[in-house]
Amino acid sequence: MATFHQLHHGDAPLLLPNAWDLGSALAFAQAGYPAVGTTSFGIAASAGMPDGERASRDATMALAAQLVRLPVPVTTDIEDGYSEDPEEVAVLVAELAALGVAGVNLEDSFSGRLVDPAAFAAKIGAVKRAAPGIFVNARVDNYWFGEQASVAGVLDRARAYAEAGADGIFVPGIASGQDIRGITSGIGLPVNVLAHPTLGVAELGRLGVRRVSSGSLPYRASVDAAVDVVNALRGGKPAPAATPYGQMQARLVAFRQTLPE
Repeated sequence: MATFHQLHHGDAPLLLPNAWDLGSALAFAQAGYPAVGTTSFGIAASAGMPDGERASRDATMALAAQLVRLPVPVTTDIEDGYSEDPEEVAVLVAELAALGVAGVNLEDSFSGRLVDPAAFAAKIGAVKRAAPGIFVNARVDNYWFGEQASVAGVLDRARAYAEAGADGIFVPGIASGQDIRGITSGIGLPVNVLAHPTLGVAELGRLGVRRVSSGSLPYRASVDAAVDVVNALRGGKPAPAATPYGQMQARLVAFRQTLPE
């Protein structure tokens, strides 16, 4: 099995599904994806909490402790590390690495605003000293929040994070193929983007992208699908097809058998 680092250097971009609970992660792994990530929005929302407010730390840690028993590498979305203190973030990531987590997403924003890039670089440096083997995907939120949203603005931050030890650069919210190419050609690390509304995975790969994340899209689509199902029943339509109860139950039973006594 390829390591999580190696998956970023294949012939095609790594398509990473992002799970919000054990059931979704098991389904992604069974579908043959070579790695599984988590989505901070999905985890927070399914627990009744807004995203990005450092409220999902415990839920994320608990889910990570389960997902490391999957037969594929796992990477976790830990927002901004749930702290401004680099050493506190480093301790958290070291705990995740000790569990067996292969990577983390760490974002350079808090409460909808970019943070000082030097402070964020200090977090990356502390994390890499504490857990040198973990893949740190540094999320650069210029486009996500429409702040200094330019190729030059992203590259200024990305280069500082690369120098601090980041293993990858994540640029959510970027839409222009020209801008994507400008970023992938301007930084020597694997670049990660969210699934694009018009550019497929192969086209993103031709633009130099090495990882495409589903982000919270599967969670949001699953909520829409759940409402559609019940609306159909209310409208007098027959129940739609779905994975049988017994099959999903069997996945959970098999997973429980992998847990230590």
